[in-house]
Amino acid sequence: MRAIVVGGGKVGYYLVKALKEKKNQVVLIEKDEKICRKIAEELDIDVICGDGSDVEILKDANIDEAEVVAAVTGKDEENLVICQMAKVNFKIDETIARINNPKNTAIFEALGVDKTVCSTQVICNLIEGEFNSEPLKIIESMNKGEMTLVEAKIDKKSAWKDKDVSQLKIPKECVILSILRNGKVIFPRGSVNINEGDKVLIITNTDKKSEVERSIIGG
Repeated sequence: MRAIVVGGGKVGYYLVKALKEKKNQVVLIEKDEKICRKIAEELDIDVICGDGSDVEILKDANIDEAEVVAAVTGKDEENLVICQMAKVNFKIDETIARINNPKNTAIFEALGVDKTVCSTQVICNLIEGEFNSEPLKIIESMNKGEMTLVEAKIDKKSAWKDKDVSQLKIPKECVILSILRNGKVIFPRGSVNINEGDKVLIITNTDKKSEVERSIIGG
């Protein structure tokens, strides 16, 4: 895979490093000359010093040959412009943008950015998950928020405790992916029994999440 990464900060550095280690072709675009020299020396990759929102700079990076463009600068507006240019000017199939302000997520998606990554929101979800007393913990939202990957922790009060998977009453738009038990993954065939302490990974339509919660709680 050939990828272009715009932004050579910590996120960009570790991203290009990970891509290179997996044998992908990667080009980094970064404005700061010192950062460019440092990364080029350390990682031995193609680095272009310039503005990633400049059409000529993108052409220098051979964007026509790229399959993915990831804009991971520290400024949301720059990342949006870069992804839009990649889409509109160069017909890139896959654009990924780093978002620093979670409130901007909907705007990015509405304007055609394929995937967004918001570290602020990820950390917030993790913190909320640790202290959340609700039966379902949101792991990740998918398909622009239409689907949700959730984790259900089965306690002694759960209606799912000591039931076979085939006995569970869940919406048809919901699929049980796996059961985590004592560090092992169990595939949820119909005869598999759910035990207290299990963590059940579920993918569901977001609008059916409350139905799944009611099923777990019972009553």
